Amino acid sequence: MIEIRFHGRGGQGAVIASKILAMAFFAEGKYVQSFPLFGVERRGAPVAAFTRVDDKPVRMKCNIYTPDCIIVLDPTLTRTVDIAAGLKKGGSILINSDLPPEEYKEKYSGFNIATIDADSIAREFKLGSLTSPIINTVILGAFSAQTGLVKLESIQEGIRKEIPIKTEANCEAAKKAYENVKLLN
Repeated sequence: MIEIRFHGRGGQGAVIASKILAMAFFAEGKYVQSFPLFGVERRGAPVAAFTRVDDKPVRMKCNIYTPDCIIVLDPTLTRTVDIAAGLKKGGSILINSDLPPEEYKEKYSGFNIATIDADSIAREFKLGSLTSPIINTVILGAFSAQTGLVKLESIQEGIRKEIPIKTEANCEAAKKAYENVKLLN
């Protein structure tokens, strides 16, 4: 089983990203589970969302405490939340950041780190507003490239099913992130 934990803030789309990722894996014939964890339910508050994927039915019904992959939608959370808590040895961390992944190497040593400036890509494709870009679809394109666990085309299929507004712009933004993710060398 592969377990993925999303860290974001209310309004960034972490919950929808988790759902789209599950849909993408499902399209590839996998069994999936996707669910959110809310604390204070308000825009800007830290939120977590989870996706599980396996070749057999997923029956576990609890939060993900030892993920294989972490996706961080808000880079300020790397300073306020222990985003790598429980991350399996050699696991992957994808951070929405304009910094190169080397900037996170010391803090997250032993993990496969990647960064993508999802905010800029979302602004380029007019997803959300200039001050509050919606980056959930963008980050999924980068996740596909970083991990190779799911195809970009499957991510785009999930976007087409789940995102009714600016659907093709979201698909193109995911593709741009796929092509521009920065991997730690």
